[in-house]
Amino acid sequence: QVQLVESGGGAVQAGGSLRLSCAASGSIFSIRPMNWYRQAPGKQRELVATITSSGSRNYADSAKGRFTISRDYAKNTVYLQMNSLKPEDTAVYVCNTRIGLQDYWGQGTQVTVSS
Repeated sequence: QVQLVESGGGAVQAGGSLRLSCAASGSIFSIRPMNWYRQAPGKQRELVATITSSGSRNYADSAKGRFTISRDYAKNTVYLQMNSLKPEDTAVYVCNTRIGLQDYWGQGTQVTVSS
């Protein structure tokens, strides 16, 4: 059983920063890509960033240059450092991984950016 637990969300002003954490249970952490998604009210879920087991990173265009995804194997944790936040970054941010056809999701953490 895989469990993902996010933390680090909050309310900030535009231009501020937050670092989100996703703690993963199980030994799968070291071999699976890890993803951060976000979902804003009335909008489709968006893949924000991905990091593979080898450390390769991919970002949504909206996140490039501002967000950084990283992982700590010793802590089984993946991070999302978010800088220069904008009001349009307001959303619930959710950690995800996939094993075979099974997706695993955390409970999400709210990020609210005010102008």
